Amino acid sequence: MKKIYLSILPLSFFLFFGGCVNQRANINKNETQELISNEFKYKDCNIIFVSLDALQAKFVHTLGYPKKITPTIDRLAEKSFVFTNAISVSSWTVPSTMSFFTGVYPSEHKLVNKFSLYDPPLKKIANLKNLSPRLITLAEILKENGYVTAGFTGGAGVSGVFGFNQGFDVYIDDVKFGNLDYSIPGALAWLNKNKNRKFFIFLHGYDVHGQSEPSGGFDYRYVDKTYDYKFKGTKKEQEALREEGLSQGKIILRDNDVKFWRAVYEEKINRMDSALDRFLTEIEKLNLMQNTILFVVSDHGTEFWEHNRFDHGFTLYDELIRIPLIIKLPNQATGKRIADQVTSVDILPTILDLLDIGVSGSVKNQLRGMSLTPAFYNLKISRDVYAESDYRRYTYKRALRTVDGWKFIYTLENKDKELYDLRNDPGETINLFERRPRIAYELEQKLFRFIKSTGQDEFGPWVTGNYPVYDSQAQ
Repeated sequence: MKKIYLSILPLSFFLFFGGCVNQRANINKNETQELISNEFKYKDCNIIFVSLDALQAKFVHTLGYPKKITPTIDRLAEKSFVFTNAISVSSWTVPSTMSFFTGVYPSEHKLVNKFSLYDPPLKKIANLKNLSPRLITLAEILKENGYVTAGFTGGAGVSGVFGFNQGFDVYIDDVKFGNLDYSIPGALAWLNKNKNRKFFIFLHGYDVHGQSEPSGGFDYRYVDKTYDYKFKGTKKEQEALREEGLSQGKIILRDNDVKFWRAVYEEKINRMDSALDRFLTEIEKLNLMQNTILFVVSDHGTEFWEHNRFDHGFTLYDELIRIPLIIKLPNQATGKRIADQVTSVDILPTILDLLDIGVSGSVKNQLRGMSLTPAFYNLKISRDVYAESDYRRYTYKRALRTVDGWKFIYTLENKDKELYDLRNDPGETINLFERRPRIAYELEQKLFRFIKSTGQDEFGPWVTGNYPVYDSQAQ
């Protein structure tokens, strides 16, 4: 097992943890040169996993957004490990969240759309057990290790009918596009009853999603005072713009309209941040943070005309796949920003590593990610990462994002190829595929090897269509 010296980091770095069983918290101060493992262990600690649906990393102040619209997340980041270059394996809720729970890519768990068959009158809801019965979920693993498990969600894309409830003792999904204000009361009531047991709780909300609106309406706190309100920011308007972008390839908006929609998104984020503050405040009152590991993450981002569309799922640009990822350990008092490029399939193995849970060979073989804990010790874990989307069968896209700043996107149904230099063009505005053919070819071959490793054939056939996602489409 790889070792490091304590002298690499100040001793105080290892002493701010406590609560549940943590061998690293009892280091003898006189043994500063003692060799220790490069992994943190918090056996029998609780896990709180918060998923902030559709939160684009770029809009989080601690990740570089100029407006301070996320004060709760920013304060949390000051005492947490913050991964500033975390990439989701997909660009919409159903596949990306199931990858959280299984540690595999969407094309491996196969929950890539809400329907596995949609040819009316024939309709078959996609379900993990039916599509990938061999896979074991995070909740199942923790339940086998003595955890009580509960999920409080906004329903819709994380509904239990798809298999998200697999391994949960309690799983609440009885609304569609519910926000944190709906999820939090049930979660807190459950925690009050189970706070003396070791638990895993999944808290999820659609607060910033296009199909969610504040219960009391918008106050337009960030909208330019001169805006003429051609749009009001409603979910009906958002849906119309999303569908127009899908059918027409782009939408036509005035600059002021784009600014308006981004300001509405800012308001949603700010309201979500306040709800998160209320939840964390109650967690503190329950004295749970001393023996709880907290993950705050988004399943994917969303787009507001960065590439002439609205919403998410259809593309794999960074506004859709770069996500916030924050990990707070028990009683952690000092934060650390980690710039290594990591992927959302790393989350499950990280949880198992932190909890010191041994897993069977089948689970080890299942996991496609790696534990992020070596990065806590300044060990480099950055690597190339991949993303996928088979969104509604409109398109089948695969992407490779390299450690040295290249992004290659391949559209399987029409063989379109895109190459971007993220170091000089972070907005992915200049396709360099024809100008840099050698790099494009090398990355294409690497991406094809990845596609084959997931059991797929890049040559298809890749049949396009329009599988429904929203109720208005599933007639």
